[in-house]
Amino acid sequence: MAANDAETNVKCIEEEHVVNDAETNAKVDEEDQVVTPWEVAGKDGGKIDYDKLIDKFGCQRLNSPLIDRVHRLTGQQPHVFLRRGVFFAHRDFGDILDAYERGEKFYLYTGRGPSSEALHLGHLVPFMFTKYLQDVFKVPLVIQLTDDEKCMWKDLSVEESIRLARENAKDIIACGFDISRTYIFSDFLHMDSAFYKNMIRISKCVTYNKVVGIFGFTNETHIGRISFPSVQAAPSFPSTFPHLFAGQDKLRCLIPCAIDQDPYFRMTRDVAPRLGYVKPALIESIFFPALQGEVGKMSASDPNSAIYVTDSAKDIKNKVNRYAFSGGQDSIEKHRKLGANLEVDIPVKYLGFFLDDDAELEHIKTEYAAGRMLTGEVKKRLTEVLTEVVERHRRARAAVTDEMVDAFMAKRPLPNMFN
Repeated sequence: MAANDAETNVKCIEEEHVVNDAETNAKVDEEDQVVTPWEVAGKDGGKIDYDKLIDKFGCQRLNSPLIDRVHRLTGQQPHVFLRRGVFFAHRDFGDILDAYERGEKFYLYTGRGPSSEALHLGHLVPFMFTKYLQDVFKVPLVIQLTDDEKCMWKDLSVEESIRLARENAKDIIACGFDISRTYIFSDFLHMDSAFYKNMIRISKCVTYNKVVGIFGFTNETHIGRISFPSVQAAPSFPSTFPHLFAGQDKLRCLIPCAIDQDPYFRMTRDVAPRLGYVKPALIESIFFPALQGEVGKMSASDPNSAIYVTDSAKDIKNKVNRYAFSGGQDSIEKHRKLGANLEVDIPVKYLGFFLDDDAELEHIKTEYAAGRMLTGEVKKRLTEVLTEVVERHRRARAAVTDEMVDAFMAKRPLPNMFN
């Protein structure tokens, strides 16, 4: 239970320990990499240094013993994203596994900022992984559609943001979530008393200097953006959803997300104990790289950098052949001699996300690095894999009706959510 508001306010003021986030997080040296919820850029236009991010953000590397525990506790093969380091960092994931082993429950929370009609493959990654977590742990899930955020950051109207949220909900539902364990909500449409109360409790514990330090806001940032982090923080606490978790205020929350969302939840975790809540745990992924190279993440603003779930087989083949950056050599003779540089090769990296067969992936990497397999052969296989993924998703989305969206977004109890 949250403390009395007056006591909570005093406690927040007394206990607040302001880390100099302005120096360590947001106001990064011009030559350093930048990773925020709104901007991702490697140092000097290069790759993201994930080891440096772990040190800077203060999260932990997701190691083999934790992955082995997932296998042992669930009896299921760890997801390809775990086996291959796509989800690579965490906060308190071991505590979630400890609790699960003791027979305690937890819930999942993830989200989507709806700013476009269709998702690209990078957008699907956290939802594909979250579905796996829901299936193997048999736990409930809340999915936040931050239409309010995109209204403020993308200069969309309220009405357009709400419409895009529903369209994105169809793509999310198409990932195969269990309706008996899943609640999808729009911030604009869901915001109720319990949600708002937790927003205010959170906001009272975060000073202006703190939020500026974490997120890099300036004097020109409007107050809607400054106040938004409390909106994304609130679903981390079960009391935000009394229709789901009444009387379960100590229920743990696990948040699968990309590493650029970490700032929101560093703030949330700092606030949680001062409100008498349990800190949310996180499991965090690398970015899905652009076709042109691993210098950031795939961007919806550049259609040629991304494979969309609406792309045809012809579109996918064209994009892979024309834009997917190759680590192969510039002549067949040279390639046969030197082989490919797998560190920069985008087709191999994409296969690492979406080719399920570990043995086939290792064969491709070995043959390609040795020069016995050519770039064209690797791109052909990638085209086949991506086409299958996209066409499977397109068929699933076509089956999602407006009535199904209404059902997933209906505020309702989930009586069998832990069964």
